[in-house]
Amino acid sequence: MALNLFDQFMSPTHLGIPLITIALTLPWILFPTPTSQYQNNRLISVQNWLIKSFMRQLLTPLNQSGHKWAMILTSLMMFILTLNVLGLLPYTFTPTTQLSLNMGLAIPLWLSTVLIGLRNQPTAALGHLLPEGTPIPLIPILIIIETISLFIRPLALGVRLTANLTAGHLLIQLISTATITLLPAMMVMAVLTTTLLVLLTLLEIAVAIIQAYVFILLLSLYLQENV
Repeated sequence: MALNLFDQFMSPTHLGIPLITIALTLPWILFPTPTSQYQNNRLISVQNWLIKSFMRQLLTPLNQSGHKWAMILTSLMMFILTLNVLGLLPYTFTPTTQLSLNMGLAIPLWLSTVLIGLRNQPTAALGHLLPEGTPIPLIPILIIIETISLFIRPLALGVRLTANLTAGHLLIQLISTATITLLPAMMVMAVLTTTLLVLLTLLEIAVAIIQAYVFILLLSLYLQENV
């Protein structure tokens, strides 16, 4: 039994080997590889349809130069989504509850969108730091505020994903502990907490999917400002 509720978010090791490395490589073997055959099976067809629908919705607001990110955003979406959902299984570990991992994904991708904007359209990229029609006395203050908000973006990406998954896992841990405690003494309350636990698990699955989508959607919005 965990001595601390937050022990479930520690990166486990076995024989000195961090198991997070295995968790990060596992999702790629769960998806079927598309073949060059004219007719695919049902699973690959559904997978291709979902990916095309997602990317069509995501890349429609972007211009042609932003479509080069289609492969990166698609792979990252499938990667984060699989990690989030697999972490809900018993005796598993959710790597995306680690802030270091999420920041390692958010900072390079956010920085690349900023560098693309500075290279392709430096005037427009720097113009975001100062809204048009700003009074002269407010110019230094607004530049500082907009600069801070720009550098907070990757932090918001990583913290949002970490906080939502951590909160859901903690609630599941608390309610499951309460269910086990109430089972021998108060059967009716145990049934109610079990029902609540099932509903919360379904909600957490939805949260895992939505947070992966929000992560990629915000990246596409940052990209849209710089292409």
